Amino acid sequence: MHMTKPSTIAGIVVVCAIVGWLATKATFTNLPLLPITAVPALAALALAEAAVGRSVRIRVTGRRKGAKPLAPLAVARLVALAKASSTAAAGIGGLVAGYLAYVLPELDKSVPARDARVAGVTLAAALLLLAAALYLEHCCRAPKPPDDSDDESQRSQGSWQWHA
Repeated sequence: MHMTKPSTIAGIVVVCAIVGWLATKATFTNLPLLPITAVPALAALALAEAAVGRSVRIRVTGRRKGAKPLAPLAVARLVALAKASSTAAAGIGGLVAGYLAYVLPELDKSVPARDARVAGVTLAAALLLLAAALYLEHCCRAPKPPDDSDDESQRSQGSWQWHA
């Protein structure tokens, strides 16, 4: 599995922002107030993924003595969670950015001004989740093997090899 590419995240954000702006333009007068409930959920997910990422990094690299190594399947599941979270955060962030772009010119009115504040905070929480998900994905990478240059010289001196 490959690391999530910035171009993939940027593409999701741009497409969702356009869709969010078009949907808001078509239905803004019929929409209720933008709810604030997404902010605590996104922030809680971001904090949880960052904490898990830190724990995984310590266990994968073996920096803490006595820490049990993680099962490879558990690490694969965490990578899947990180990829899903980064995609979802990019989608939510793009939709909210499109909404924000639509209401920004109307900040002199009370409802669009309130929605702009909520959309800004939601966008910040989505970006926080995106960063935490990418951090978790980075922490799940296998560490580079140690340099075996000394082992190669010892092996070539006294042992038989298939290839020279």
